[in-house]
Amino acid sequence: MKIHNTLSKQKEEFVPLVEGSVSIYVCGPTVYNLIHIGNARPMVFFDTVRRYLLYKGYEVNYVSNFTDVDDKIIKKANGEGVDSAVISERYIAECRRDMASLNVMEATTHPKATEEIGGMIEMISTLIDKGFAYRAQDGTVYYRTRKFPYYGKLSHKNLDDLRSGNRSILVTGEEQKEDPLDFVLWKPKKEGEPSWTSPWCDGRPGWHIECSVMSRKYLGEQIDIHGGGEDLIFPHHENEIAQSEAASGKEFARYWMHNAFLNIENHKMSKSAGNFFTVRDILEKFEGRVLRLFLLSAHYRSPLNFSDELMNAAKSSLERILNCAENLAYLSGKAGEAGLTQEEEELLKQSWSYRENFEKAMDDDFNTADALAAIYDLVRFINSHVTETSSATFVSELRGELGSLTDVLGLDLSARNAAGNAEEDAKIEAMIAERQAARKARDFARADAVRDELAAMGIQLEDTREGVKWKRV
Repeated sequence: MKIHNTLSKQKEEFVPLVEGSVSIYVCGPTVYNLIHIGNARPMVFFDTVRRYLLYKGYEVNYVSNFTDVDDKIIKKANGEGVDSAVISERYIAECRRDMASLNVMEATTHPKATEEIGGMIEMISTLIDKGFAYRAQDGTVYYRTRKFPYYGKLSHKNLDDLRSGNRSILVTGEEQKEDPLDFVLWKPKKEGEPSWTSPWCDGRPGWHIECSVMSRKYLGEQIDIHGGGEDLIFPHHENEIAQSEAASGKEFARYWMHNAFLNIENHKMSKSAGNFFTVRDILEKFEGRVLRLFLLSAHYRSPLNFSDELMNAAKSSLERILNCAENLAYLSGKAGEAGLTQEEEELLKQSWSYRENFEKAMDDDFNTADALAAIYDLVRFINSHVTETSSATFVSELRGELGSLTDVLGLDLSARNAAGNAEEDAKIEAMIAERQAARKARDFARADAVRDELAAMGIQLEDTREGVKWKRV
Protein backbone atom coordinates (compact mmCIF):
# COMPACT_ATOMS: atom_id res chain seq x y z
CA MET A 1 0.00 0.00 0.00
CA LYS A 2 1.29 3.44 -0.94
CA ILE A 3 0.22 6.81 0.44
CA HIS A 4 1.02 10.24 -0.95
CA ASN A 5 2.73 12.02 1.94
CA THR A 6 2.31 15.81 1.93
CA LEU A 7 5.53 15.99 3.94
CA SER A 8 7.69 14.41 1.20
CA LYS A 9 5.39 15.35 -1.72
CA GLN A 10 5.59 11.79 -3.03
CA LYS A 11 4.03 8.37 -2.62
CA GLU A 12 5.58 6.25 0.10
CA GLU A 13 5.14 2.63 1.12
CA PHE A 14 2.83 2.50 4.13
CA VAL A 15 4.55 0.96 7.15
CA PRO A 16 2.69 1.50 10.44
CA LEU A 17 4.53 2.24 13.67
CA VAL A 18 3.08 -0.91 15.23
CA GLU A 19 2.55 -3.93 13.02
CA GLY A 20 -1.13 -4.70 12.52
CA SER A 21 -2.30 -1.43 14.09
CA VAL A 22 -2.93 2.05 12.65
CA SER A 23 -3.45 5.34 14.50
CA ILE A 24 -5.25 8.13 12.64
CA TYR A 25 -6.05 11.70 13.66
CA VAL A 26 -8.37 13.78 11.48
CA CYS A 27 -9.19 17.40 12.27
CA GLY A 28 -12.92 17.75 12.86
CA PRO A 29 -15.30 20.70 12.46
CA THR A 30 -15.71 23.87 14.49
CA VAL A 31 -19.26 23.44 15.73
CA TYR A 32 -21.05 26.76 15.31
CA ASN A 33 -23.36 25.87 12.42
CA LEU A 34 -24.49 22.98 10.22
CA ILE A 35 -21.61 21.34 8.36
CA HIS A 36 -21.29 22.18 4.66
CA ILE A 37 -20.47 19.82 1.83
CA GLY A 38 -16.85 20.95 1.90
CA ASN A 39 -16.66 19.66 5.50
CA ALA A 40 -18.23 16.41 4.32
CA ARG A 41 -15.46 15.56 1.86
CA PRO A 42 -12.71 14.81 4.45
CA MET A 43 -15.25 13.14 6.74
CA VAL A 44 -16.30 10.71 4.02
CA PHE A 45 -12.84 10.18 2.57
CA PHE A 46 -11.01 9.46 5.83
CA ASP A 47 -13.90 7.26 6.96
CA THR A 48 -13.24 5.28 3.76
CA VAL A 49 -9.51 5.11 4.56
CA ARG A 50 -10.43 3.70 7.96
CA ARG A 51 -12.84 1.17 6.43
CA TYR A 52 -10.23 -0.04 3.95
CA LEU A 53 -7.60 -0.48 6.65
CA LEU A 54 -10.11 -2.50 8.66
CA TYR A 55 -10.83 -4.54 5.54
CA LYS A 56 -7.09 -5.20 5.23
CA GLY A 57 -7.06 -6.60 8.76
CA TYR A 58 -5.60 -3.68 10.73
CA GLU A 59 -6.81 -2.54 14.11
CA VAL A 60 -7.59 1.17 13.71
CA ASN A 61 -7.66 3.81 16.45
CA TYR A 62 -9.42 6.73 14.76
CA VAL A 63 -9.67 10.09 16.52
CA SER A 64 -11.51 13.14 15.19
CA ASN A 65 -12.13 16.17 17.38
CA PHE A 66 -14.84 18.77 17.79
CA THR A 67 -13.58 22.34 18.21
CA ASP A 68 -16.16 23.60 20.69
CA VAL A 69 -14.55 26.88 21.76
CA ASP A 70 -13.93 29.44 19.03
CA ASP A 71 -14.67 33.07 18.14
CA LYS A 72 -17.56 32.03 15.85
CA ILE A 73 -19.16 29.88 18.54
CA ILE A 74 -18.84 32.71 21.09
CA LYS A 75 -20.30 35.26 18.66
CA LYS A 76 -23.30 33.05 17.94
CA ALA A 77 -23.84 32.33 21.65
CA ASN A 78 -23.71 36.03 22.55
CA GLY A 79 -26.12 36.78 19.71
CA GLU A 80 -28.63 34.28 21.11
CA GLY A 81 -27.93 35.20 24.72
CA VAL A 82 -26.95 31.66 25.69
CA ASP A 83 -23.85 29.88 26.99
CA SER A 84 -21.30 28.80 24.37
CA ALA A 85 -21.87 25.18 25.39
CA VAL A 86 -25.48 25.41 24.23
CA ILE A 87 -24.32 26.32 20.71
CA SER A 88 -21.53 23.76 20.53
CA GLU A 89 -23.64 20.89 21.89
CA ARG A 90 -26.45 21.76 19.50
CA TYR A 91 -24.22 21.61 16.45
CA ILE A 92 -22.27 18.57 17.61
CA ALA A 93 -25.63 16.77 17.62
CA GLU A 94 -26.46 18.15 14.17
CA CYS A 95 -23.03 17.14 12.88
CA ARG A 96 -23.52 13.60 14.18
CA ARG A 97 -26.90 13.50 12.43
CA ASP A 98 -25.34 14.48 9.10
CA MET A 99 -22.49 12.02 9.57
CA ALA A 100 -25.03 9.25 10.16
CA SER A 101 -26.84 10.25 6.97
CA LEU A 102 -23.53 9.87 5.10
CA ASN A 103 -22.83 6.52 6.82
CA VAL A 104 -19.69 7.91 8.47
CA MET A 105 -18.66 5.62 11.32
CA GLU A 106 -18.36 7.04 14.82
CA ALA A 107 -14.72 7.77 15.64
CA THR A 108 -13.00 5.63 18.26
CA THR A 109 -12.86 8.89 20.19
CA HIS A 110 -14.52 12.26 19.47
CA PRO A 111 -12.72 14.58 21.95
CA LYS A 112 -13.91 18.12 22.60
CA ALA A 113 -11.49 20.99 23.07
CA THR A 114 -13.21 22.28 26.22
CA GLU A 115 -12.68 18.93 27.93
CA GLU A 116 -8.93 18.89 27.27
CA ILE A 117 -7.87 22.29 28.66
CA GLY A 118 -5.70 20.72 31.37
CA GLY A 119 -3.62 18.88 28.77
CA MET A 120 -3.21 22.08 26.77
CA ILE A 121 -1.94 23.97 29.80
CA GLU A 122 0.48 21.12 30.48
CA MET A 123 1.88 21.13 26.93
CA ILE A 124 2.18 24.91 26.85
CA SER A 125 4.10 24.78 30.15
CA THR A 126 6.45 22.20 28.63
CA LEU A 127 7.05 24.44 25.60
CA ILE A 128 7.82 27.40 27.87
CA ASP A 129 10.21 25.31 29.97
CA LYS A 130 12.02 24.18 26.81
CA GLY A 131 12.29 27.74 25.50
CA PHE A 132 9.88 27.25 22.59
CA ALA A 133 7.23 29.57 24.05
CA TYR A 134 7.04 32.75 26.13
CA ARG A 135 4.53 34.81 28.07
CA ALA A 136 3.81 38.37 26.96
CA GLN A 137 2.97 41.16 29.39
CA ASP A 138 -0.81 40.72 29.11
CA GLY A 139 -0.63 36.96 29.73
CA THR A 140 -0.73 35.86 26.11
CA VAL A 141 1.59 32.91 25.43
CA TYR A 142 3.30 32.77 22.03
CA TYR A 143 5.23 30.03 20.26
CA ARG A 144 8.74 30.99 19.09
CA THR A 145 8.46 29.92 15.47
CA ARG A 146 12.13 30.47 14.65
CA LYS A 147 13.19 28.35 17.61
CA PHE A 148 11.87 25.24 15.82
CA PRO A 149 14.41 24.53 13.04
CA TYR A 150 12.03 22.50 10.87
CA TYR A 151 9.21 25.03 10.66
CA GLY A 152 7.80 25.00 7.14
CA LYS A 153 8.70 21.37 6.35
CA LEU A 154 5.08 20.34 5.76
CA SER A 155 3.91 23.36 3.76
CA HIS A 156 7.35 23.77 2.14
CA LYS A 157 7.34 27.45 3.06
CA ASN A 158 10.38 29.52 3.95
CA LEU A 159 10.19 31.61 7.14
CA ASP A 160 11.83 34.64 5.57
CA ASP A 161 9.41 34.53 2.65
CA LEU A 162 6.54 34.30 5.12
CA ARG A 163 7.71 37.34 6.99
CA SER A 164 8.08 39.44 3.87
CA GLY A 165 4.89 38.38 2.11
CA ASN A 166 2.50 35.90 3.72
CA ARG A 167 0.68 37.27 6.77
CA SER A 168 -1.75 34.39 7.28
CA ILE A 169 -0.43 33.49 10.75
CA LEU A 170 -0.18 37.03 12.09
CA VAL A 171 -2.73 37.97 14.78
CA THR A 172 -3.66 41.01 16.82
CA GLY A 173 -1.25 41.89 19.59
CA GLU A 174 1.67 41.67 17.17
CA GLU A 175 3.54 44.39 19.04
CA GLN A 176 4.01 42.01 22.00
CA LYS A 177 5.71 39.35 19.91
CA GLU A 178 9.42 38.74 19.74
CA ASP A 179 8.89 37.93 16.05
CA PRO A 180 5.89 38.70 13.81
CA LEU A 181 5.65 35.02 12.85
CA ASP A 182 5.16 33.77 16.41
CA PHE A 183 1.68 32.34 16.98
CA VAL A 184 -0.70 32.18 19.94
CA LEU A 185 -0.86 29.24 22.35
CA TRP A 186 -2.95 30.94 25.06
CA LYS A 187 -4.85 34.22 25.08
CA PRO A 188 -6.42 36.36 27.85
CA LYS A 189 -10.17 36.29 28.37
CA LYS A 190 -12.46 38.97 27.05
CA GLU A 191 -15.84 40.01 28.37
CA GLY A 192 -18.58 37.60 27.31
CA GLU A 193 -16.17 34.75 26.56
CA PRO A 194 -15.66 31.42 28.34
CA SER A 195 -12.32 31.21 30.15
CA TRP A 196 -10.17 28.89 32.21
CA THR A 197 -7.55 29.53 34.88
CA SER A 198 -3.93 29.06 33.80
CA PRO A 199 -0.49 29.98 35.20
CA TRP A 200 -0.35 32.94 32.76
CA CYS A 201 -3.84 34.44 32.93
CA ASP A 202 -7.51 33.51 32.87
CA GLY A 203 -8.23 32.85 29.23
CA ARG A 204 -8.54 30.18 26.58
CA PRO A 205 -6.26 28.23 24.25
CA GLY A 206 -5.30 29.10 20.71
CA TRP A 207 -6.72 26.85 18.02
CA HIS A 208 -3.56 24.96 17.03
CA ILE A 209 -2.67 23.59 20.46
CA GLU A 210 -5.87 21.59 20.88
CA CYS A 211 -5.12 19.03 18.14
CA SER A 212 -1.55 18.48 19.35
CA VAL A 213 -2.87 17.71 22.83
CA MET A 214 -5.82 15.53 21.82
CA SER A 215 -3.73 13.54 19.38
CA ARG A 216 -1.09 12.88 22.05
CA LYS A 217 -3.66 11.91 24.69
CA TYR A 218 -5.66 9.45 22.61
CA LEU A 219 -3.03 8.16 20.14
CA GLY A 220 0.37 8.76 21.74
CA GLU A 221 3.30 11.04 20.94
CA GLN A 222 3.74 9.49 17.49
CA ILE A 223 0.93 8.59 15.10
CA ASP A 224 0.70 6.91 11.73
CA ILE A 225 -1.62 9.17 9.73
CA HIS A 226 -2.73 12.76 10.23
CA GLY A 227 -5.41 14.00 7.84
CA GLY A 228 -7.60 16.93 6.88
CA GLY A 229 -8.42 19.33 4.09
CA GLU A 230 -5.61 20.99 2.17
CA ASP A 231 -6.59 24.35 3.70
CA LEU A 232 -5.23 23.03 7.02
CA ILE A 233 -1.68 22.39 5.78
CA PHE A 234 -0.70 25.92 6.67
CA PRO A 235 -0.75 27.22 9.27
CA HIS A 236 -2.71 24.70 11.34
CA HIS A 237 -0.87 21.46 10.63
CA GLU A 238 2.47 23.23 10.33
CA ASN A 239 1.91 24.62 13.81
CA GLU A 240 0.83 21.25 15.16
CA ILE A 241 4.15 19.79 14.04
CA ALA A 242 6.07 22.64 15.65
CA GLN A 243 4.24 22.24 18.97
CA SER A 244 4.18 18.44 19.13
CA GLU A 245 7.75 17.78 18.03
CA ALA A 246 9.19 20.55 20.21
CA ALA A 247 7.34 19.13 23.23
CA SER A 248 8.18 15.44 22.65
CA GLY A 249 11.43 15.54 20.68
CA LYS A 250 9.91 12.90 18.37
CA GLU A 251 8.48 12.83 14.87
CA PHE A 252 4.79 13.66 15.24
CA ALA A 253 3.11 11.90 12.29
CA ARG A 254 4.56 9.50 9.72
CA TYR A 255 2.12 10.27 6.91
CA TRP A 256 0.24 13.49 6.22
CA MET A 257 -2.80 13.23 3.94
CA HIS A 258 -4.83 16.17 2.63
CA ASN A 259 -7.89 16.22 0.41
CA ALA A 260 -8.37 18.91 -2.23
CA PHE A 261 -11.15 21.50 -2.21
CA LEU A 262 -14.71 20.97 -3.32
CA ASN A 263 -15.91 23.67 -5.73
CA ILE A 264 -19.45 24.63 -6.75
CA GLU A 265 -20.01 24.89 -10.50
CA ASN A 266 -16.23 25.43 -10.89
CA HIS A 267 -16.19 28.27 -8.33
CA LYS A 268 -15.01 28.34 -4.73
CA MET A 269 -17.89 27.81 -2.30
CA SER A 270 -18.83 31.09 -0.65
CA LYS A 271 -21.83 32.45 1.23
CA SER A 272 -21.35 35.87 -0.35
CA ALA A 273 -21.41 34.33 -3.83
CA GLY A 274 -24.65 32.51 -3.03
CA ASN A 275 -23.20 29.07 -3.79
CA PHE A 276 -22.85 27.78 -0.23
CA PHE A 277 -24.57 24.49 0.60
CA THR A 278 -24.86 22.59 3.84
CA VAL A 279 -25.10 18.81 3.87
CA ARG A 280 -28.68 19.28 5.07
CA ASP A 281 -29.45 21.37 1.96
CA ILE A 282 -28.27 18.56 -0.31
CA LEU A 283 -30.08 15.86 1.67
CA GLU A 284 -33.36 17.60 0.87
CA LYS A 285 -32.78 16.68 -2.80
CA PHE A 286 -30.59 13.56 -2.67
CA GLU A 287 -30.16 10.74 -0.19
CA GLY A 288 -26.93 10.46 1.79
CA ARG A 289 -25.67 7.49 -0.22
CA VAL A 290 -25.74 9.58 -3.39
CA LEU A 291 -23.70 12.37 -1.80
CA ARG A 292 -21.23 9.85 -0.39
CA LEU A 293 -20.76 8.17 -3.77
CA PHE A 294 -20.30 11.58 -5.41
CA LEU A 295 -17.63 12.59 -2.87
CA LEU A 296 -15.72 9.38 -3.63
CA SER A 297 -16.06 9.69 -7.42
CA ALA A 298 -12.78 11.60 -7.77
CA HIS A 299 -9.35 10.96 -6.28
CA TYR A 300 -9.12 12.75 -2.94
CA ARG A 301 -6.16 14.89 -4.01
CA SER A 302 -8.03 16.16 -7.07
CA PRO A 303 -10.39 19.14 -6.86
CA LEU A 304 -14.00 18.01 -6.98
CA ASN A 305 -16.66 20.06 -8.73
CA PHE A 306 -20.19 19.95 -7.35
CA SER A 307 -23.27 20.41 -9.54
CA ASP A 308 -26.80 19.01 -9.79
CA GLU A 309 -25.79 17.35 -13.05
CA LEU A 310 -22.92 15.48 -11.40
CA MET A 311 -25.09 14.56 -8.42
CA ASN A 312 -27.70 13.12 -10.76
CA ALA A 313 -24.95 11.11 -12.45
CA ALA A 314 -23.94 9.79 -9.03
CA LYS A 315 -27.58 8.95 -8.33
CA SER A 316 -27.75 6.93 -11.56
CA SER A 317 -24.53 5.11 -10.66
CA LEU A 318 -25.90 4.23 -7.24
CA GLU A 319 -29.13 3.01 -8.81
CA ARG A 320 -27.16 0.58 -10.98
CA ILE A 321 -25.46 -0.86 -7.90
CA LEU A 322 -28.70 -1.04 -5.89
CA ASN A 323 -30.60 -2.64 -8.77
CA CYS A 324 -27.91 -5.31 -8.98
CA ALA A 325 -28.01 -5.91 -5.22
CA GLU A 326 -31.81 -6.16 -5.22
CA ASN A 327 -31.77 -8.54 -8.18
CA LEU A 328 -29.27 -10.76 -6.34
CA ALA A 329 -31.51 -10.73 -3.26
CA TYR A 330 -34.47 -11.73 -5.43
CA LEU A 331 -32.52 -14.45 -7.23
CA SER A 332 -31.24 -15.88 -3.96
CA GLY A 333 -34.83 -16.93 -3.28
CA LYS A 334 -35.18 -18.44 -6.75
CA ALA A 335 -31.77 -20.08 -7.00
CA GLY A 336 -31.33 -23.75 -7.45
CA GLU A 337 -29.42 -26.18 -5.29
CA ALA A 338 -26.14 -25.40 -3.56
CA GLY A 339 -22.95 -26.37 -5.32
CA LEU A 340 -21.28 -24.76 -8.30
CA THR A 341 -21.45 -26.02 -11.83
CA GLN A 342 -18.17 -26.23 -13.71
CA GLU A 343 -19.12 -23.14 -15.72
CA GLU A 344 -19.91 -21.22 -12.52
CA GLU A 345 -16.56 -22.20 -11.03
CA GLU A 346 -14.82 -20.65 -14.04
CA LEU A 347 -17.02 -17.55 -13.86
CA LEU A 348 -16.25 -17.08 -10.17
CA LYS A 349 -12.53 -17.20 -10.91
CA GLN A 350 -13.09 -14.47 -13.52
CA SER A 351 -14.98 -12.37 -10.97
CA TRP A 352 -11.99 -12.34 -8.64
CA SER A 353 -10.26 -9.92 -11.04
CA TYR A 354 -12.68 -7.16 -9.99
CA ARG A 355 -11.69 -7.50 -6.34
CA GLU A 356 -8.04 -7.48 -7.41
CA ASN A 357 -8.61 -4.27 -9.39
CA PHE A 358 -10.48 -2.75 -6.45
CA GLU A 359 -7.64 -3.51 -4.03
CA LYS A 360 -5.03 -2.35 -6.53
CA ALA A 361 -6.81 1.01 -6.76
CA MET A 362 -7.18 1.41 -3.00
CA ASP A 363 -3.59 0.32 -2.38
CA ASP A 364 -2.49 3.09 -4.74
CA ASP A 365 -3.09 6.08 -2.46
CA PHE A 366 -6.76 5.23 -1.89
CA ASN A 367 -7.91 5.82 -5.45
CA THR A 368 -11.65 5.62 -4.83
CA ALA A 369 -12.49 6.65 -8.40
CA ASP A 370 -10.81 3.54 -9.81
CA ALA A 371 -12.20 1.43 -6.95
CA LEU A 372 -15.71 2.51 -7.97
CA ALA A 373 -14.89 1.61 -11.59
CA ALA A 374 -14.02 -1.92 -10.42
CA ILE A 375 -17.40 -2.16 -8.65
CA TYR A 376 -19.22 -1.02 -11.81
CA ASP A 377 -17.37 -3.70 -13.76
CA LEU A 378 -18.43 -6.28 -11.18
CA VAL A 379 -22.05 -5.12 -11.48
CA ARG A 380 -21.93 -5.59 -15.27
CA PHE A 381 -20.45 -9.06 -14.80
CA ILE A 382 -23.17 -10.05 -12.31
CA ASN A 383 -25.95 -8.72 -14.52
CA SER A 384 -24.58 -10.72 -17.43
CA HIS A 385 -24.09 -14.06 -15.68
CA VAL A 386 -26.54 -14.47 -12.79
CA THR A 387 -29.97 -15.82 -13.76
CA GLU A 388 -32.87 -17.72 -12.21
CA THR A 389 -31.11 -20.94 -13.17
CA SER A 390 -27.94 -20.06 -11.23
CA SER A 391 -27.01 -22.18 -8.23
CA ALA A 392 -27.57 -20.85 -4.70
CA THR A 393 -23.81 -20.95 -4.10
CA PHE A 394 -23.05 -18.87 -7.20
CA VAL A 395 -25.62 -16.21 -6.27
CA SER A 396 -24.45 -16.15 -2.65
CA GLU A 397 -20.77 -15.80 -3.58
CA LEU A 398 -21.37 -12.86 -5.90
CA ARG A 399 -23.78 -11.23 -3.51
CA GLY A 400 -21.11 -11.39 -0.81
CA GLU A 401 -18.48 -10.05 -3.20
CA LEU A 402 -20.55 -7.00 -4.12
CA GLY A 403 -21.48 -6.34 -0.48
CA SER A 404 -17.88 -6.63 0.69
CA LEU A 405 -16.51 -4.07 -1.78
CA THR A 406 -19.34 -1.55 -1.42
CA ASP A 407 -19.04 -1.78 2.36
CA VAL A 408 -15.42 -0.62 2.13
CA LEU A 409 -16.68 2.55 0.43
CA GLY A 410 -19.47 2.91 2.98
CA LEU A 411 -22.22 2.40 0.39
CA ASP A 412 -25.07 0.73 2.24
CA LEU A 413 -26.95 -1.72 -0.01
CA SER A 414 -29.93 -2.15 2.32
CA ALA A 415 -33.49 -1.26 1.31
CA ARG A 416 -33.88 2.10 -0.39
CA ASN A 417 -36.24 3.52 2.21
CA ALA A 418 -34.09 2.63 5.22
CA ALA A 419 -33.58 6.25 6.32
CA GLY A 420 -36.13 6.00 9.15
CA ASN A 421 -33.78 4.52 11.74
CA ALA A 422 -31.04 7.06 10.97
CA GLU A 423 -33.56 9.90 11.35
CA GLU A 424 -34.81 8.49 14.66
CA ASP A 425 -31.24 8.04 15.93
CA ALA A 426 -30.43 11.61 14.93
CA LYS A 427 -33.46 12.87 16.87
CA ILE A 428 -32.31 10.92 19.95
CA GLU A 429 -28.76 12.34 19.64
CA ALA A 430 -30.19 15.87 19.37
CA MET A 431 -32.31 15.37 22.51
CA ILE A 432 -29.30 14.03 24.42
CA ALA A 433 -27.30 17.09 23.32
CA GLU A 434 -30.12 19.35 24.53
CA ARG A 435 -30.05 17.58 27.90
CA GLN A 436 -26.27 18.01 28.17
CA ALA A 437 -26.53 21.70 27.33
CA ALA A 438 -29.27 22.14 29.95
CA ARG A 439 -27.10 20.44 32.58
CA LYS A 440 -24.16 22.70 31.76
CA ALA A 441 -26.46 25.71 32.09
CA ARG A 442 -27.66 24.24 35.45
CA ASP A 443 -31.22 24.01 34.10
CA PHE A 444 -31.76 20.66 35.80
CA ALA A 445 -35.53 20.76 35.42
CA ARG A 446 -35.21 20.81 31.64
CA ALA A 447 -32.48 18.15 31.71
CA ASP A 448 -34.72 15.85 33.74
CA ALA A 449 -37.66 16.54 31.45
CA VAL A 450 -35.64 15.54 28.37
CA ARG A 451 -34.48 12.38 30.13
CA ASP A 452 -38.12 11.52 30.92
CA GLU A 453 -39.11 12.13 27.27
CA LEU A 454 -36.36 9.77 26.13
CA ALA A 455 -37.41 7.16 28.70
CA ALA A 456 -40.95 7.36 27.34
CA MET A 457 -39.50 6.58 23.90
CA GLY A 458 -37.83 3.49 25.34
CA ILE A 459 -34.35 5.06 25.45
CA GLN A 460 -32.13 4.36 28.45
CA LEU A 461 -29.24 6.76 29.14
CA GLU A 462 -25.95 6.01 30.86
CA ASP A 463 -23.58 8.81 31.91
CA THR A 464 -20.00 7.56 31.53
CA ARG A 465 -16.52 9.08 31.55
CA GLU A 466 -16.54 8.87 27.75
CA GLY A 467 -19.85 10.75 27.51
CA VAL A 468 -23.51 9.81 27.40
CA LYS A 469 -24.30 6.39 25.97
CA TRP A 470 -27.81 5.21 25.11
CA LYS A 471 -29.67 2.08 24.14
CA ARG A 472 -33.20 0.96 23.36
CA VAL A 473 -34.89 -1.07 26.09
